Amino acid sequence: MIRIDQLWLAVEPLDMRAGTERLLARVVQVFGSAQAHHGYLFANARATRIKLLVHDGFGVWCAARRLNDGRFVWPREVPTAAAPMTLTQLQFDALVLGLPWQRLEQMRVITRM
Repeated sequence: MIRIDQLWLAVEPLDMRAGTERLLARVVQVFGSAQAHHGYLFANARATRIKLLVHDGFGVWCAARRLNDGRFVWPREVPTAAAPMTLTQLQFDALVLGLPWQRLEQMRVITRM
């Protein structure tokens, strides 16, 4: 299994024809460097496809996913440069299923009947 200690979200859309080398160049451009055991998530402009690039300490892995119907819940505002977007494992699991990962804490509590 590939170990991922930290997940990072690139908010700006990316052309999904990009391969591993172009994704790695984008990681260095957006995040400054590709850290070992970190995963970097990218989406296309319509948020119908995502790619994950993982540096495992020896090389890089690239995985792609698309939903059969609908879109991934993807942030549209670019975060400030001082605070890059990170995801927890639970948020990542929800995101790749197409669920509203930004509202996980709100969804844990029922406030109306």
